[in-house]
Amino acid sequence: MTAQEILDLARRELGTAEEPAGSNRVKYNDAYYGHPVAGAAYPWCCVFLWWLFQEGNAPELFFGGEKTASCNALASWAREKGKFTADSYRPGDLVFFRFSGKTIQHVGVLETVRADGALVTIEGNTGAGEDANGGKVQRRIRMQSLAAGAFRPDYGEEEPLTQQQFNAMMSQYLEDRAAQEPADFSAQARAWAEENGLMKGGADGKMQYKSYCTREQMAVFLYRLAQFLQK
Repeated sequence: MTAQEILDLARRELGTAEEPAGSNRVKYNDAYYGHPVAGAAYPWCCVFLWWLFQEGNAPELFFGGEKTASCNALASWAREKGKFTADSYRPGDLVFFRFSGKTIQHVGVLETVRADGALVTIEGNTGAGEDANGGKVQRRIRMQSLAAGAFRPDYGEEEPLTQQQFNAMMSQYLEDRAAQEPADFSAQARAWAEENGLMKGGADGKMQYKSYCTREQMAVFLYRLAQFLQK
């Protein structure tokens, strides 16, 4: 199960609403409790996320395979298991929200982070009139200041490459290229360039013919060529 698969499931549920309005009577609660329920005791934003992982045949990724309808219980469990994050949100994160006070009141699955930092989520039991108990599955846009952190399930996907890791890999790649031997087709041209001082190699004396050329290096080559032509 991947984050995108969970999001695909969530997108298919957009528009699903409890019936009648304000009743908490909805298919996700029916599945969670094993029978129809209704009333104020059955809010379902967290239940909706439980249902997604059940439907995606990956129940173990949500609350260790157990059941909870409580946002706070899910957040506490995520902290205990080292699966809680408070920044650098990613698609597939289950983001907790506080709309007033310090208590977590709501949770939704993150679809994307906009360029302005706002979080685009898909949430159950939300609506324009009531963020945390609106009775419908909707896509919402939330400012990050409302986020109280997130539970990041173990989707089994690789961690994104950090800038430091990329730099190290690129340095090794360039070093490996520099060590490669040039091809035979360039032998005559290389001999002429070296003989006339256009190619002088690095500080270690290696010519590095397979290395890439920067604009700075190109300027040096052109300068040497101009000097050669003036002779």
